[in-house]
Amino acid sequence: MNRISTVDVNVNGRDYRWPSVPAVAICLDGCEPAYLDEAIKAGLMPTLERILAKGTARTAHSVIPSFTNPNNLSIATGRPPSVHGICGNYLYEPETGREVMMNDARFLRAPTIFQAFHDAGARVAVVTAKDKLRALLGHGLDFSQGRAIGFSSEKSDQTTLAENGIDDASAWLGRPVPEVYSAELSEFVFAAGVKLLKEFRPDVMYLTTTDYIQHKHAPGDPVANAFHAMFDRHLAELDALGAAIVITADHGMKPKHKADGTPDVLYLQDLLDDWLGQAAARVILPITDPYVVHHGALGSFATAYLPATADRQNVIRRLQEVEGVDVALTREEACARFELPADRIGDIVLTSTVNKTLGTSADRHDLAALKEPLRSHGGLTEQTVPFIVNRAMPDLPDAPVLRNFDAFFYATMAAAKG
Repeated sequence: MNRISTVDVNVNGRDYRWPSVPAVAICLDGCEPAYLDEAIKAGLMPTLERILAKGTARTAHSVIPSFTNPNNLSIATGRPPSVHGICGNYLYEPETGREVMMNDARFLRAPTIFQAFHDAGARVAVVTAKDKLRALLGHGLDFSQGRAIGFSSEKSDQTTLAENGIDDASAWLGRPVPEVYSAELSEFVFAAGVKLLKEFRPDVMYLTTTDYIQHKHAPGDPVANAFHAMFDRHLAELDALGAAIVITADHGMKPKHKADGTPDVLYLQDLLDDWLGQAAARVILPITDPYVVHHGALGSFATAYLPATADRQNVIRRLQEVEGVDVALTREEACARFELPADRIGDIVLTSTVNKTLGTSADRHDLAALKEPLRSHGGLTEQTVPFIVNRAMPDLPDAPVLRNFDAFFYATMAAAKG
């Protein structure tokens, strides 16, 4: 190991132990704890059962909004969105009047744990399912030094040594590029993780998947069980290779539909148009991303920009009386409670109740691609996630003190002990 640092690594105000074995964090996108419970109950996760017997199992809280980008960057930085700046998949820029994807590194306000370890001389690997996260998670890594590898399953056949630390990752792994809407997209991540441990032996590695299956299939469903059985087989190899592993998730997943299977949606833009005038307010759904087939851009968190003449407190009082609204807060209240960056949040913030989802206007959501009853996330009801370490750590706290973004803090602690 070409180690530059002789002390533990400090990043974003937290100290991380230097690992003596690979420290691996796995983010199972959308993994409601019940998915693991049901698969274990069906006898499909013997490796995880063994890890639970010898290691440590807790629940943790994700950050709010309980969406992919904010939570993956919190795991990657060890801090909430108020520090790293990524508070959704999508945001409104008042200074430009544009709504844009928040997947560009220019939005990132803090260095990642990967960059800090890389700068200290560590070998680092990051594998994502979708390419939307790759640039953010790989920001600050110098792939030309031979100590960093970072790529996505989605674009694995397009990787280069200069941009990703590896040429044609698809050929290297011996697997074709998976369809983006498939379980295979996540399986590619696990298989790559195993091969990287064998051949590259990173000091720090992050594996993060896609929640396509969880959006479509409930815990205990045969397809969901098959997905977690597949993960268990790869987990067996990762564990056998001696890594210290933390398994967590970016968010949970809940059914968001009516008894007849149609989405149960509160259309906020339509509501505010009725109250304040046509297009006077602007509703932003931070779940929005290019991959809307499985959720139709319907989640359980929304923010809205109000006209200067609006009585914000009156709007909030009215919203709190609407069926399906869990919390309605001012920007200041939301930023304090959820640790959000104030300049990237609207005048008000809402989350919905467990089975309700939030939309803009009924005519702006194309739900034709939703072939199964909607399952989604974003609110407080999807904040509880698993937190499992394949080492005994009896002093590990539980939620709400334990957060999913503590993953590398405890992974490196466990890895420092060997």
